[in-house]
Amino acid sequence: MKNIGIICKLNRDEPRDILRHLLPWMQQKGCQVFVDIETASLLGIRGYDRREIPSRVEAVLVLGGDGTMLSVNRLVAGMGIPVMGINLGSLGFLTEVSKENIYSAVEKMLSERCTVEERLMLKAKIGRDGKIIADYLVLNDAVITKGALARIIDLETSIDKTYVTTFKADGLIISTPTGSTAYSLSAGGPILYPTLECIVLTPICSHTLTNRPIVLPDEMSIEVRLKSISEDVFLTLDGQTGCSLKPDDVIEICKAEHKAKLLVHGDRGYFDVLRTKLKWGER
Repeated sequence: MKNIGIICKLNRDEPRDILRHLLPWMQQKGCQVFVDIETASLLGIRGYDRREIPSRVEAVLVLGGDGTMLSVNRLVAGMGIPVMGINLGSLGFLTEVSKENIYSAVEKMLSERCTVEERLMLKAKIGRDGKIIADYLVLNDAVITKGALARIIDLETSIDKTYVTTFKADGLIISTPTGSTAYSLSAGGPILYPTLECIVLTPICSHTLTNRPIVLPDEMSIEVRLKSISEDVFLTLDGQTGCSLKPDDVIEICKAEHKAKLLVHGDRGYFDVLRTKLKWGER
């Protein structure tokens, strides 16, 4: 690989400090590097609009946390570009490379010795009055939630056009296996191995205690209709973007046509991540 994009978490000094040494090292190896314009301005070099970078590169290096990784994977979705994450955040399920291993990981990436791990993405559409008013791609989850002062909401849920139930709850999380260790886990959902091809439905504080999380094949499509009259209800995608919902809005969710591609350094397995990040085995 010779053409590498670099996208960093905004408003952080740490990526800039790392790149002062990393960029010359990569250029010495014959790389042409395309740095996002915000970070480049801090370094005094030419930068590129984030939306422009994917069309110029063979891979993208992300310096930040899982939030930055989520946004970059949505940005490159459908272009077949793999992404490697350097963890500058606190948790780092997606940004698997530590700061101490940057150079060895990038060396492995440039020599194409990394494993490419494909992850399921979801497509979410909002239907209103018979029209699609918005559509989104997500890597972690789509979450329907009520506002702080709203009552319990009613979410009429169907799978493959077959009615399942009407959840009476604070909300509903529709998650990929990658997102199973995010909000879904906090709401009592299962941990799924991230390369599985399935979808998790997890109710949030269900009024009916027997409403438990359910794992579905990824071929199934999910349709959720907001039956409550409250307008203080929101759809949030990957915890980063979204919109408010109105009564009788329909949220349609199915697997996306394309998958996210993550470059795996290989020094740390998924169960190592669980032990490190979730403190498995500790008292």
